Amino acid sequence: MSIRIDRVVTRGGDGGQTSLGDGSRVGKDSLRIEVLGALDELNAVLGLVRAHAIGAGGVSTEPSDARVERELAALQNLLFDMGAELCVPEGPKVGRVKPVEDAAVDELEGWIERMRADQQPLSGFVLPGGALAACWAHMARTQTRRAERQLVALTRVETLNPVLLKILNRLSDYFFVLARYFNQNGQADLLWQPRVSSSPE
Repeated sequence: MSIRIDRVVTRGGDGGQTSLGDGSRVGKDSLRIEVLGALDELNAVLGLVRAHAIGAGGVSTEPSDARVERELAALQNLLFDMGAELCVPEGPKVGRVKPVEDAAVDELEGWIERMRADQQPLSGFVLPGGALAACWAHMARTQTRRAERQLVALTRVETLNPVLLKILNRLSDYFFVLARYFNQNGQADLLWQPRVSSSPE
């Protein structure tokens, strides 16, 4: 699929509206645009994860780092696929928009389990932190959850492809195990230390 963009400045959104994939106009504060914006923000954070992931695999080998880089690249493209689907409202799909299928969910689950198998068992709640790449993976996890909440709100008023919600649910799990991967497969995790209440006198 070839896309050509001739202009960046269009002035079409100066009045607070934007165009969807079918040409219809909606407010920039609409639920659909909120979801698309959240996916865009997540993709930008994912770009930061990729930038910090190079050579940051902790105890992993170089081929493992290359595998993670391929996965992150695929996820950035998947987020664009999801956005392309969501930018077309209910009704007949236009152009070349193809719904995201369950195979994407299956692939994500495989990536999660492959990483998780090499990690030490969880012994408590993990705090966001550790290596810089791990911090960004945790940021991506929270951004995924925000996109998921906004997509749920949109599903309450429109019929959407149920696979999209499944992907966001799995994606937050992926970023969690990815953060542990960057923290030497969990060995450098920061664990929550609950505050101990002082004994009453």
